[in-house]
Formats: sequence, C-alpha cells, structure tokens
Amino acid sequence: MEENQVSQTHHQQPTNQPRSRDWSWPLWPLLPLYPYGQRQTLCREILPNTLWVLEQVQGILAVIVPIRMTVIKLTQGGLLVYAPIAPTRECLRLMQGLVAAHGPVKYIILPTTSGLEHKVFVGSFGRRFPQAQIYVSPHQWSFPLNLPLSWLGLPSDRTHVLPPDSQEAPFNQDFSYAILGSIDFGLGSFAEVAFFHVPSCTLLLTDLGVSVPEFPPPIVQQYPAPLLYHAKDHALDSVEDTEANRRKGWQRIALFAFYFQPSALEVVPFGQSLRDARKAPVKSRQNYFGWFPFCWRSDWPASFEALHQGGRLFVAPILQKLILNRAPEATLNWVQQVASWNFERVIPCHLAAPIAVNPPQFQQAFNFLKRPNLPETSLPKSDFACLERIEARLIQQGILPSTPHLNSLD
Repeated sequence: MEENQVSQTHHQQPTNQPRSRDWSWPLWPLLPLYPYGQRQTLCREILPNTLWVLEQVQGILAVIVPIRMTVIKLTQGGLLVYAPIAPTRECLRLMQGLVAAHGPVKYIILPTTSGLEHKVFVGSFGRRFPQAQIYVSPHQWSFPLNLPLSWLGLPSDRTHVLPPDSQEAPFNQDFSYAILGSIDFGLGSFAEVAFFHVPSCTLLLTDLGVSVPEFPPPIVQQYPAPLLYHAKDHALDSVEDTEANRRKGWQRIALFAFYFQPSALEVVPFGQSLRDARKAPVKSRQNYFGWFPFCWRSDWPASFEALHQGGRLFVAPILQKLILNRAPEATLNWVQQVASWNFERVIPCHLAAPIAVNPPQFQQAFNFLKRPNLPETSLPKSDFACLERIEARLIQQGILPSTPHLNSLD
C-alpha cells in the first residue's frame, strides 16, 4: 500500500458533531442504508492538482465501509467524476472548490450495472452539474422493475452509454477503459468498467478489487458507534472508545462485510440474545438497545489476517462465489486487457485507496478462477461456508445459473 495515502485532507469533522444541514441527504429512503439522512464527506488529494477522492460511508445496520468517488483533472481542463456519491451540501462545496481551481465537471461516469449504491446518486449528482455529460456502463437494469434511466433521475438529453471501444469516447486523450459483462446472475446482470488514467498511471475500479486496511479508514472514524458495537465480545460488555477497540471493531466489520457469517462467528440463539439485551449496560439506539446476537471465537484475528495480508488486492468473496465464477473465461479476458495497461496504483470505490498495485499483482488477484483449490490463490475455504449455502440455495431455486468447470482454465 502506498506510504502517503493522505496527501491533503480538505475537510474532516470531529466524531461527536451534531446533525448538520451540510450532511443532509433527503433522498436516503430510495436506498435506506446507514447512515441514512446524515452523510459526512471527506476529500483527499491523492496526486497534487490531478486526482482526488471524496468519501462517505455506507452500510447495513452497524456494518459500514467507505464508498468513494474519484475526481480527475483532464489534460484539456475540467474534471471527470468516476462513480458519484451523495451530493450533500458538504460534498458539493468540496466539488465547487475543485471546479473553481481546475474547471467545470465535464464528464460523470456510472461504471457499473448492479451497484445500486453507486447508481442511486448519479441522477441527483448530474443535475447539480448541468454542463456535464453522463456516461453509463452498458446493460443497465433496475430491480424489481426494469425502469428507463430517465425514470431513475438521469437526464435523458445528456446521458449516453459508453462506446464498446474507449477510443470512441470524448475523453480518450486521458483514459482507456475495459468493459466486463454482462454476466447473468439470476436476478439481473453484472457489468463493470475499469478506467485507466494514462497520465497518472492510475486504474479506477468499482467493485472488482479491494484492499482491507488494518485500521479503520479516516471517514469510518467519523462514525465510532458501529466500530465500538462490533468491538464487543458479548452483549453484557461495556466498550470504551479507544484506538484498540476501534481497530478491533473495524476488523470484525470487514469480516461481516465480506463473508456475512465468517467461520469464527457464532450466532447466539434469538431468545438468549433478547435475555442478554435486557441485562446490557448500554441500551442506546446506536447500540441497538443492547441487542448483540453474536459470539466471536478467539481465533477470529486469523480470518482477518487472511483478508488483510499486508493490504494486498483481492476480489470480494461474494463476487468470487456468486458472479465471476459464472463467466470465468470472459472475466479472465477482461483481466488480460486491464493488465496490458501500465498502471502503478489502483483506486477502488470501497475500502482502502490508493493501493500500490502493478499489472502482475492485479492478475494474481483473479487466480481463484484458474486454480480455485490452491491455498495461495484463495481465501480460507471455511469462511466461504455461508456463501456456499446461499449459492446452493439459489441454484436449487433456479435463480442462479450453475458454474462451468473452473479447473480447465489456464
């Protein structure tokens, strides 16, 4: 991982700030994810006068991770925005600072089809920058009703589908891109577009590559309650707000986020969890009124270390188990195309960024499609048990297609 990840912090609020109009996101009921209607934004300059990331958090219940958009200065002036986040007043003020210094937002990119947490913000963000042209990945869809993009808030007069060949895009002087998909996973299709910023040797990804930091990222530190909630070992614990407990809570959140139910986690029976909640020393709303239906085995740090591994790039287990293994050959062809670019760093939309990764290291992250049974190319099999049950059930119900034979790929 790059040594100097935070070269400049434009805005960072103390963790005990009250509710603020600057953080208000009134459209949160469209996708009711934590932190609902109050979203702080942190802006970091990654490359001076060239590349910035703006980050918020998003999650379900107390499992929260960063969600990130990347802003890049174009050679001819102006800005390109990859994967917008919620355009709160704070976010827009930070963007206007970049616009004043580097020119208007010219292009807004929606690089995925299945990521509702990215798609839900594009229309609202785009309307705040009426000069910008919006480009979306092919094969867009919505669930439960497959609605036109204009019904999802994207302005029809300036929304375009990315051309198959990146040289046909109006920003081809600065970017190449590679489109993966669409991959059928039953309820819909998966597609993602990786962007390569040629001048800075930077690869932009949405979900197809992440790195888990050992410590909670700065934007997650703004929301200590989820960190401390997951730092508990039992419902009866009272956890102090310390660096060690925040770190412990973050690492357990990462295991929840990737595995749903990692092998080191045991679920407390519902009746017992309610009885424990009545005895809990803290019964605040943020503490879910004392309800804590989990029990971690003492070996849980080993599962986290298998995820972390020094900050390496890897593919999220849910993508490994439920999506990419449905189209291994197409995925590996896409990987080969991306690896032909001379990138030095990767900026994904979640978890850590930037990540110091070169093309061979990027290819290695997808070795699970070539040699799925080798320990050095896969995450611990025991942690996949919950995802394997989900996969089997979806295949049995005819929702998810079966996988081809992966072992034949080389």
